[in-house]
Amino acid sequence: MTEEPQRPAAHREPQQARSVATLARVLRAAEEIASTSGLEAMTIAGVAKRASVAVGTIYRRFQDKDQLISALTERMLERREEYVAERLRAADPSLPGVMDAYAHALLQSFADDSSVFPELLRRRGTRSLERGARTITELHRLLLEAAAPYTEQIRRSDRQAALDTTARAILGACFHNSVRPDAATDETARHRYADELGDMAIAYLLTPDRHRDTET
Repeated sequence: MTEEPQRPAAHREPQQARSVATLARVLRAAEEIASTSGLEAMTIAGVAKRASVAVGTIYRRFQDKDQLISALTERMLERREEYVAERLRAADPSLPGVMDAYAHALLQSFADDSSVFPELLRRRGTRSLERGARTITELHRLLLEAAAPYTEQIRRSDRQAALDTTARAILGACFHNSVRPDAATDETARHRYADELGDMAIAYLLTPDRHRDTET
């Protein structure tokens, strides 16, 4: 029987407060370098210098650069999940309010560090794709949870399928914006684009199906 390839081991999680702070500084330094110079230019030595720690300190936590990148991906995805959840909790208690909050939160989360985030998710040889898929699942769940009190307002024949389509469409639009050369990056353009995404979502959810089987 063919054995499945082993996944890279997770990095060692710190136990003491001082070690937690050091790890946070290392990941922040890695993110800064990757955002300004790209992942290929990021090295363990460069991260150590930026974080003001010894190279050995990083190697005691991470086996290699790929493992450091995996940890950086985890950090950035967790931050996005938390941000979207927070914005949805603060949304206006209505279906339009939830859709607007979702669109604005996703667009903002992709806009942060946009130069490195798509590169992290595309990178092979790490667990980035698997971790990215888990985040997409979580973002989908967050929308369904936030919209649950208002599903009776949806006029599509299959309300859950309609919410699923809406989540996919907004997520895809926000990711696409982050990788296109003419992305809406300034605050005004980003706000307008998010408003448009929210409007499209509501227009779709409140419009009955165009094709339905009817009895004659």
